[in-house]
Amino acid sequence: MSTAQLPVAGRGSARRPALLVAVVLGVALAVVIAVLTPWHLLPTPPGGRTPVDPAAAFTPAQLARAEDFAAALRPASLVNLLLGLALSAVFGLTRAGAATARRLARPLGGGWVWQVLLGGTAILLVGRLVTLPLSAYGEMVRHRYGLSTRGWGLYARDLATSFAIDTGLTVLGLLVVVALARRAPRTWWAWAGGGAAALVVVGSFLYPLLIEPAFNRFEPMPASQLRTELFALADRSGTPVQDVLVADASRRTTALNAYVSGFGSSRRIVVYDTLLDQLPDSEVESIIAHELGHVAADDVLTGTLIGALGAGAGVALLGWLLGSTPLLRRAGASGPGDGQVIGLLLLLLAVGTLVSTPVQNAVSRRIEARADLHALDLTADPQSFEAVQRELGVANLSEPDPPAVWQWWFGSHPTVPQRIAFAEDWTKVHGG
Repeated sequence: MSTAQLPVAGRGSARRPALLVAVVLGVALAVVIAVLTPWHLLPTPPGGRTPVDPAAAFTPAQLARAEDFAAALRPASLVNLLLGLALSAVFGLTRAGAATARRLARPLGGGWVWQVLLGGTAILLVGRLVTLPLSAYGEMVRHRYGLSTRGWGLYARDLATSFAIDTGLTVLGLLVVVALARRAPRTWWAWAGGGAAALVVVGSFLYPLLIEPAFNRFEPMPASQLRTELFALADRSGTPVQDVLVADASRRTTALNAYVSGFGSSRRIVVYDTLLDQLPDSEVESIIAHELGHVAADDVLTGTLIGALGAGAGVALLGWLLGSTPLLRRAGASGPGDGQVIGLLLLLLAVGTLVSTPVQNAVSRRIEARADLHALDLTADPQSFEAVQRELGVANLSEPDPPAVWQWWFGSHPTVPQRIAFAEDWTKVHGG
């Protein structure tokens, strides 16, 4: 009997530890989220909380433009999501995924390695091609509203680069999973879970060094008063940086953004060139103060810890699911060590990502609010904070008042009116 195939009784006994570990890690994840997430930031100010009022943050014309943009884009986003899930279900819950992997690997000997690499790449490529018209429509909408400045050639290059990176990392990761399942059919999920958690940690450090340069060029900000002020701001925040860089974002977008990336000797402030062209220095400093708040609170490390626990719990749950004989039979695979399981693996990965999204975003919104508080405390300039939130909302066409379910599931940041109301509360708490 091959190591990729376990008798039903063996699978059942191997599944129980995986489920137990998934539950334990899930509970640990819930505790970490409950303890480390900043649920309460400001005391109730005199006179109560400031009402969240989109009409107070934007003019009627700005509100209408942002709402029209969201109305044009949201249906395509939903269809793209549902279509991707449906396609994943076809490859994962029928024998289509197994047949694809088997046929593509046959000219190269039909081995499990080629089944995973070629089958996984083909399934992901089909998914990208099927949803490509929706992606192109979204790019047309961004062009129509002036948010995108890239030509179709650069759009195609970015799409190909993103697909190559995502697909390469995904199929290589799943190749390791299948290899471990063949090597250690009863405990593979434990080894894979540990590896996934470690990969989250390593990825946090490598992303700014390997992935960011694939999409933007970075140049040191020329000597100026702003550059000096940003270094001073970082020092006051207790998070010194090594450099201030300008990203050539205007090649792709009119959106405004800045961030702090890297760790230790690689930490740098990155500012979009669009930001420097459109905002006064005081507002740029307010944005950077927010980003420095993430560093001061070790938000990347917190996110890494949460991600590592989530990855470990998810892989343990995957070990339990892939011990289900009916599920494997439906997918046309003999076990998790069978290369033909690739379609089912990709489906479970897609479903897990979707289900975990609202939890990730609930934490993200609170972390972003804490960074807002840091910016207000560091600059003591709520006027610039509110002004820049309006500028960001207008430039990025942020929806002022999205549907509650949409914001709950997909909103990674508080809305602009929520952030302005927060700044008003900060002002009240600090005596106006």
